[in-house]
Amino acid sequence: MIAFFETYQMEFLYAFLVVIGVLFLRFITNQSYKWLITREKNQYSGVKPISILLVKRIFNIIWIVLGVMAISSLFFQDIYVRLQDNFRVIIYMGVVAILTIILASSSNIWFRKKVEHKVLAGEDSTVFKFLRYIVVVGMYIIGIMFMLMAFPSFKGIAQTALGGAGVLALIVGVASQEALANIVGGFFIISFKPFRIGDVIKLSDDMMGTVVDITLRHTVLRDFGNKMIVIPNAIINKEKLTNYNLRDLKICERIEIGISYDSDIDLAKRIMREECEKHPLNFDNRSTTDILDGKPIVRVALISLNESSVTIRAWVWARNYSNSFDMKCDLLESIKKRFDAEGIEIPFPYRTVVFKENKEQPTS
Repeated sequence: MIAFFETYQMEFLYAFLVVIGVLFLRFITNQSYKWLITREKNQYSGVKPISILLVKRIFNIIWIVLGVMAISSLFFQDIYVRLQDNFRVIIYMGVVAILTIILASSSNIWFRKKVEHKVLAGEDSTVFKFLRYIVVVGMYIIGIMFMLMAFPSFKGIAQTALGGAGVLALIVGVASQEALANIVGGFFIISFKPFRIGDVIKLSDDMMGTVVDITLRHTVLRDFGNKMIVIPNAIINKEKLTNYNLRDLKICERIEIGISYDSDIDLAKRIMREECEKHPLNFDNRSTTDILDGKPIVRVALISLNESSVTIRAWVWARNYSNSFDMKCDLLESIKKRFDAEGIEIPFPYRTVVFKENKEQPTS
């Protein structure tokens, strides 16, 4: 045994140095990971550093593979020769994966900073948010193509995909029609801008909210109950929508109330006009000519004669949709109270129920 160790003394010393080197590299990697995690948390609180964790794990795997290669080349020459190509593939894929993650994460951070800068400056950040997804996903696809080139059976496909329009052709080939329609729909939204991040839009009576994100696949709305509504881009492009933030923000709210035929129509119109004009959220939308002509701030008119009521409508303006919603709720309440106080009746349906008595049949 002593003779064996004396014979391979240099080899064991070399193997010991390799193990020490691998442990040292893993220690440096783990310390660098902790330092980057602390820096990431300080700059972006609440962001999960998944990319840094992946890079750390890949580096640690590469150090172990290099250590195994070095030791096997000393004591297991036959195994090393057979597995040499596999070792190289593992290292190649690890390096490509690290570069891909670093580039994609750096691009993601750059776009995130640009979006924050746009938001703070009060500018539109929709394009940068959408491009962020395209660039990050594109980098990961290119990285995967480079990793596939390490395998002879996939090398031709990867080279074709990386050649010019090959990436797009590959995506079209493997993607379903629905997924492709969502991606194209996302490009249409960014190009024609029917709405932007931060706009309040309405698709239907039960689908309305603020646009918080536009991705390659879907658009995310936050409704007024703070629930997230995820709508595929292909669907939202087909729907007729109302954008409350497009161009002019001011909005005309219609306050409609039905009164009975016996009520004083002129008094009801005056009450509605007074309540609307004194509301703090009311916006004077009259032009200079309208003011000179003496037109009222709020127009009130009888618009329909119904079976048991007449409908009176007031057109009242607000600066934006949020103000109009709050104002409408307040006005419906204040007008109802004024009507009650001044004898204006709001009719409700009457039903007459007739009970039939069962008459006994005469006996023969």
